[in-house]
Amino acid sequence: MARQRLVIVGNGMAGLRFLEEIIARAPRRFEITVIGAEPVAAYNRILLSALLAGEVAAADVVLRPRQWYEAHGIELITDQTAEALDYRARCVRLQDRRSLAFDSLVLATGSDPLRLPIPGSTLKGVATFRTLADSAAFEQFAAGHRPAVVIGGGLLGIEAASALARRGVPVSLVHIADRLMERQLDAEGAALLAEAIAAKGVRVLLKQSTRAILGKRAVETVELTDGSRLACGLVIMAVGIRPRTALAALGGLSTGRGIMVDDCMQTSRAGVFAIGECAEHRGTCYGLVEPCYEQAKVAAAVIAGEPQRYSGTLFATNLKVSDVAVFSAGDFEGAGSDSIIVRDPGMPSFRKLVTRQGRLTGAVLVGDVRDALWYRDLIRGGELVTPFRHALAFGQAFAEAA
Repeated sequence: MARQRLVIVGNGMAGLRFLEEIIARAPRRFEITVIGAEPVAAYNRILLSALLAGEVAAADVVLRPRQWYEAHGIELITDQTAEALDYRARCVRLQDRRSLAFDSLVLATGSDPLRLPIPGSTLKGVATFRTLADSAAFEQFAAGHRPAVVIGGGLLGIEAASALARRGVPVSLVHIADRLMERQLDAEGAALLAEAIAAKGVRVLLKQSTRAILGKRAVETVELTDGSRLACGLVIMAVGIRPRTALAALGGLSTGRGIMVDDCMQTSRAGVFAIGECAEHRGTCYGLVEPCYEQAKVAAAVIAGEPQRYSGTLFATNLKVSDVAVFSAGDFEGAGSDSIIVRDPGMPSFRKLVTRQGRLTGAVLVGDVRDALWYRDLIRGGELVTPFRHALAFGQAFAEAA
């Protein structure tokens, strides 16, 4: 009996997790081909800033070596993009004109970093931070210790600025909002984070936006809207991402902000699936690893004949930003709700828990995040916390003892 042809477009973290899941569920049942746009096998993008900072080695970033693909009978095609999708003929055409036939297709195309449409944005020295090649280029720049400017105070911008500062680069972080990571942190938690980053040598400029990037052939200066100027030789734009939907749209698949999928992660065409940052599920595109992995698991199960459904993921952030542990989940602003706040002035530690009608609905932790997953599960489960509300802020062990 001939094996079904399974093609995966995208060899990032979501694509690789799908491969791991499908191999575990249906070993050798499929003839698998995976297409990666970069010249290397899958690696951990989350560690790119740590690699730039010199905290990890290049080998630590690799998720699976090429030998792993070979050992599982997977054909890995790297340094190629898929340029056309013909659903009726059930094939994908690559940039080198090869055509790959499929019975099932998984799109894990990820996203593209956004660039601000401002004067000078195409000058040499203006970059985004997305790939191993970007990290290598920034490391080379850092050797000269020239100033840099990072535009965007979200997670990626903070990590890029902190990594450059650790390399000895004078760096300014420009953010249009009144606080860093405004989608993940409340004002007090963000202020603690800003203090910690500033202590590491990053100049934080809030409520500022960029008017233009100036230079003859390469970047020389960033001009802000208040008229001030920042001399620099590198500008990193970390202002968001856009799901890659072009291939899906060309193939006649329904797209919105992302590639639209149902609860089985199937697109508008039978046998074609989308997972990860490129997918739009119930109106939401996720830019976090956890939902990408959950989607990969569901898609693999469905393709392997094991019915599963994806119902969405609670937005939760649990990470370390510039050596400061940060966690947030749910409605952490808590307008109209009750809040429990614990502060430790002696160290960058802050804990805010939001409750509504006896249930935990949001949380922000900065510094001490040991109970983060417990709080996340309480929010997801929606159970009553009234019986131990007085002990809630002190963590799981204390609350359970109470």
